[in-house]
Parts: sequence; C-alpha cells; structure tokens
Amino acid sequence: MAQQDGIEAPGDAPEHLTTTVEQGPFCLARCTCGWRGPARRARSQARTDAKTHDHQP
Repeated sequence: MAQQDGIEAPGDAPEHLTTTVEQGPFCLARCTCGWRGPARRARSQARTDAKTHDHQP
C-alpha cells in the first residue's frame, strides 16, 4: 500500500495540492496540476521536491 504525506500549497494557489507517493523502493512528489517530481530513494528529498514545486503547470 502506498504511503502519502499531504503537503498543502500556499493560499495563493489552492488548486495545487502536493503529496508524496511510494512506488516500490522509491518515493516521488505529485501535484494536482499534473507535475511529478523525480523518483527518490529518500522520502525527505521527495518532500523537499513537493515543498519547492513552483506550481507552474
């Protein structure tokens, strides 16, 4: 089962909601706008990717 850590976007862009999703040994960040971060082995790095996502489709 995939673990998800929800990270909400800043108030100026409520349609952008990021999560981290585990896929096998990797974790990646995804956004409701369609953006996907690179697959990472470190969950902390995937969370950082989600936080720094600039919300540009």
